[in-house]
Amino acid sequence: MADHLLEVRNLSVEFHTAVGVVKAVRDMSYHLDRGETLAILGESGSGKSVSASAIMDLIDMPPGRISSGEILLDGVDLLTMPLSERREINGRKIAMIFQDPLSHLNPVYTVGWQIREALTTHGTERAKAQAEALRLLGRVGIPDPAHALDKYPHEFSGGQRQRVMIAMALALRPDLLIADEPTTALDVTVQAEVLALLKELQRETGMAVLIITHDLGVVAEIADRVVVMEKGVLVEAGMVREVYKNPRHAYTKKLIAAAPGKGEMHEPLKGKEPVLRVRDVHKNYGAFTALKGVSFDLLAGETLAIVGESGSGKSTLARILLRLDEPDSGTALWKGRDLFQLSPAELYKLRRDLQMVFQDPTQSLNPRMTVYQLISEAWVIHPDILPKAKWRDRVAELLTQVGLGPEHMGRYPHQFSGGQRQRIAIARALALEPQLIICDEAVSALDVSVQAQVIALLDGLRKTMGIAFIFIAHDLPVVRDFADHVMVMQKGEVVELGTVREIFDTPQKPYTQALLAAGLDPDPDVQAQNRAARLSRAS
Repeated sequence: MADHLLEVRNLSVEFHTAVGVVKAVRDMSYHLDRGETLAILGESGSGKSVSASAIMDLIDMPPGRISSGEILLDGVDLLTMPLSERREINGRKIAMIFQDPLSHLNPVYTVGWQIREALTTHGTERAKAQAEALRLLGRVGIPDPAHALDKYPHEFSGGQRQRVMIAMALALRPDLLIADEPTTALDVTVQAEVLALLKELQRETGMAVLIITHDLGVVAEIADRVVVMEKGVLVEAGMVREVYKNPRHAYTKKLIAAAPGKGEMHEPLKGKEPVLRVRDVHKNYGAFTALKGVSFDLLAGETLAIVGESGSGKSTLARILLRLDEPDSGTALWKGRDLFQLSPAELYKLRRDLQMVFQDPTQSLNPRMTVYQLISEAWVIHPDILPKAKWRDRVAELLTQVGLGPEHMGRYPHQFSGGQRQRIAIARALALEPQLIICDEAVSALDVSVQAQVIALLDGLRKTMGIAFIFIAHDLPVVRDFADHVMVMQKGEVVELGTVREIFDTPQKPYTQALLAAGLDPDPDVQAQNRAARLSRAS
């Protein structure tokens, strides 16, 4: 038997691009034992996902190339193995779940077919595969698994799709499960459920888990050991508690210092009139009621955070306020004018004042346009904002503000990581110097240090330019640091509305209390206490 289930030795991966060779991973070494959970922590572009993709043989070659190293599974080097043998190992001995399950589940096949395929490809009889698919869906907590087998991926919520991916990954009882940002886009309660499910399945099967994340709370909740990566290099490794309490490398210290939820809470603004008054907004989609009489006020320069689980109506409300959807009833007075009654011409003029940053930048950024074109497009549509001679300098300034650089202007969206694409989307929204920005999970995909930088940027704009924000988020520590007021939604209704201090210190409603209890703390000791308290309440 090998000393370790997985051992990576001196792994180096590079990509050949039009502007030269990018060294994504450099001489990386670590190990993972059976029944153990190892977290790879780092920012976008640090090489986390690339190193994991090398294990699964998922790197496109070319342009990628593994220039050095060994990847040993039970002592056998995967990199020198014939492709036919490698194919047998992927799925059977090593499985992977991805950050965005909707992009990795085939939209034209039912989830039952896809789970069965994972089994039959490796020799399981069809009847046994059907029974096992049914058992797996039930095991990962999908309601009515017999009926769910015949559903398509789009018919499930984000958390349910992630559970389907976990079921597929576990179909062949692998020795190693690689989880690449598996909870980034999930609500706090669903995130807690998915992480608890992974730990429970790990105890049952004895599999090792390699989890890739930028979230210190996830590391504190699930990992035994952690390795920290910066710019392709492993800079620190150790037990989770030791690394958090006594970080040695400057980059690790920076990540820990940037963790949200520890700063001073905002005191609510006083003496200002609301710029937006929303009253009794309803929206139905056939038999489904998405919004049930939502009302709130928003002051100039104020941040209202909207929190709640998927399906609570947060994004529907955002789209209605921007007239991307139409309400069934209600009013939304922007400086005294009802947004719902404006003509298309009036709405066009107002668009520059009201901007939105969407949750998924891959869908909101035109893949055919460069970063320069994406950001400067705002001035093409509204030419009175900025003379063309100043466009390039302003784009460079905006990119620098959101943590990128002028050298990124000529690239296309697909050449960036998910977190970097979100920064581009934020820069694009800022180009028009709006008075209200609606951020729909705008920082959920960002690394902690970049997240802190972007939040500081938005907070500075709020103070200096009087920009108001409607901040839709599931990351409660970020909400605590950034918001003035918090509105908690559940199933289309406002269940609680108050200052950030009232909501976080003295929540009144059980639903709000459950949301806060499900949040993850980056301190392993605090998170262990929270987990124990949660289990005590559940029992």
